[in-house]
Amino acid sequence: MTNYDSIDFSPILGLSDSEVVTNSPARDITLPSGKVMALITLDNGRDHTRPNTLGPATLTALGQTLDTLAARAAKGEIQAVGITGKQYILAAGADLSEVSNVGSKDNARLIAQLGHKVLGKLSDLGVPSFAFVNGLALGGGLEIALNSTYRTVDASAAAIALPEVFLGIIPGWGGAYLLPNLIGIENALEVVISNPLKQNRVLKPKQAFDLGIMDAIFPASNYLEDSLRWADGVLAGTVKVERKNEPGKIERLTKWPIAIKMARGMLESKIGTMPRSPYVALDLLDKAKSGTKAEGFAREDEALADLVTGDQFAASMYAFDLVQKRAKRPVGAPDKTLAKKVTKVGIIGAGLMASQFALLFVRRLQVPVLITDLDQARVDKGVAYIHEEIGKLEAKGRLDADSANKLRALVTGTTDKSLYKDCDFVIEAVFEEVGVKQSVFAEIEAIVAEDTILATNTSSLSVEEIGSKLAHPERLVGFHFFNPVAVMPLIEIVKTPQTSDAALSTAFVVAKGLGKNAVLTADAPGFVVNRLLAKVMGEAARAVYEGTPVADVEKAFAPLGLPMGPFQLIDLVGWKVAAHVQDTMVRAFPDRFYANDNFHELAELSEIVEKDKGGRVTGFTKAAEKVVKKAAGSKATASDVILQRVQDGLAQEIKIMLDEGVVPEVEDIDLCLILGAGWPFIDGGATPYLDREGASERVFGGTFHNPPIRGIGA
Repeated sequence: MTNYDSIDFSPILGLSDSEVVTNSPARDITLPSGKVMALITLDNGRDHTRPNTLGPATLTALGQTLDTLAARAAKGEIQAVGITGKQYILAAGADLSEVSNVGSKDNARLIAQLGHKVLGKLSDLGVPSFAFVNGLALGGGLEIALNSTYRTVDASAAAIALPEVFLGIIPGWGGAYLLPNLIGIENALEVVISNPLKQNRVLKPKQAFDLGIMDAIFPASNYLEDSLRWADGVLAGTVKVERKNEPGKIERLTKWPIAIKMARGMLESKIGTMPRSPYVALDLLDKAKSGTKAEGFAREDEALADLVTGDQFAASMYAFDLVQKRAKRPVGAPDKTLAKKVTKVGIIGAGLMASQFALLFVRRLQVPVLITDLDQARVDKGVAYIHEEIGKLEAKGRLDADSANKLRALVTGTTDKSLYKDCDFVIEAVFEEVGVKQSVFAEIEAIVAEDTILATNTSSLSVEEIGSKLAHPERLVGFHFFNPVAVMPLIEIVKTPQTSDAALSTAFVVAKGLGKNAVLTADAPGFVVNRLLAKVMGEAARAVYEGTPVADVEKAFAPLGLPMGPFQLIDLVGWKVAAHVQDTMVRAFPDRFYANDNFHELAELSEIVEKDKGGRVTGFTKAAEKVVKKAAGSKATASDVILQRVQDGLAQEIKIMLDEGVVPEVEDIDLCLILGAGWPFIDGGATPYLDREGASERVFGGTFHNPPIRGIGA
């Protein structure tokens, strides 16, 4: 058992002078019954754009506040302690910039122990403690509540979550022990592991209440007053707090181990075995079924110290910084004052992709959106799809009736191209062929104003070539979405040698208005994401055509830690699309990319791969095997050879892209892969991983990052 009071925390108190300290002043509140509650309000003195965070100085100050209140409680001066946050925010968890600068494993352990020491005081004050979760509560913010005796939540709170696994660590201030013992193992597995791995999904207040994390939920209009009145009732015994999953009611002997076993199988199927934090979290949750709280906290101390000093957390912090900061300030974007004001959007095409565009534009920009196609039937089908999707949003309560009707009225469809004349921004979503795109733009350019911005959604064709027949090619910009349009956060904005700053600025402003992150890329084949995915898919195809079984190829790629194997990815993208992309890349760079004519014959089949329950590809169908065998060799390639090929191929291609100025800096490559292809934080995108694995050194005798992004213990 760890005696936290005997530990010297001074080594971590001077880690950084940059910590934004969250203060913890307390004031006495007399409750309706006459009892006195000391209410702590966490506040860093900044507005809501800089949430409260919990660094070493903050925790130390909070600990001192709690010690003072415990002494007052012992004297009978107060009958309860409450803790809440500044407006809209309880706390966004640990100050990650401080955590990533710990310098040693011993210091990392001290960070974990300090959190346990301070937050643990909330359950050892001599009087009940109440957490009033008035807003955002992530990680350590939620653990403040879990360490408290009782919890209420504001129904309008932005998000409640334990997102640590997403960042390559674990809930290390009580969450991994306290949560399963509060709400049961199945619910805890969802909050601690499943949600973070689903693109960092968070809980809404009602969900947190329904799971049993919160004891009461109150509307925002009178949240604190209602919470104080409720707390007074709890103290008086007139309010009974019923918890269906209290320790005595949680079934541990059978259900707990079965849930852990099922979760382990799900993880192995969905994400492979390379990510460390989900499995460490799983082990902590497993062991939480028995033993004492002190033992549970000690396990968290060691697990957090180990993960914080590892390579995956270092890469995750690099990736987190890219997504939180760089993505919000795109490098190379012209001054936004140059952007043309967009009051009407035109979309050439009415197919599924065009309709997804229209739905996104009308929802986010709330301006008139015009779609056109070759015949009225296609137009009507597109408009009907958009109206249907708006209806679904209304049915889910994400839009009220008036808003839904307004959006429907803003979308119009026609075969009459002359109605494009007053559009400020026109994007095409037609067949991926240069001639087709040139033709539609030539027709539209004759109709629209001279300063109307034209955008192409091409995924791999030359934007400059598409615009070569325009009278004003400077108005054309690449605006490449990723599928599904509503979900994927990246837009690659492609600049040709002719593209004007006004067109480019408009594209960036529009992308931001759509709620997307934009990265500037030069007009190079495949831009960034598809070029590198083509490398991955090409090396997978090469191995198969050499004679390696599909399942073995998928396993060879596992150490990359990608969200899906290469053939699972190809199946998602579409075999015909993948074959087309491979052909495009081979035409551009025949010495560096692989394609096989047999790939097109394979793509004609209706069923090509077989999958397990987790969606992982296990092999080809019999029909596909028959097609592949016509062109395949008979000698399987070793897994380590396949892996090194793809590692070295990626390192070579990224180095060439940087040398050629495809993107401004290496960080933009990683940002594109994270946002556009779901590459994991634990790899930092790609380049920290390639440096770590020695691929950069093998290919060009250096590293992408100097020094390489490595864990403290490396």
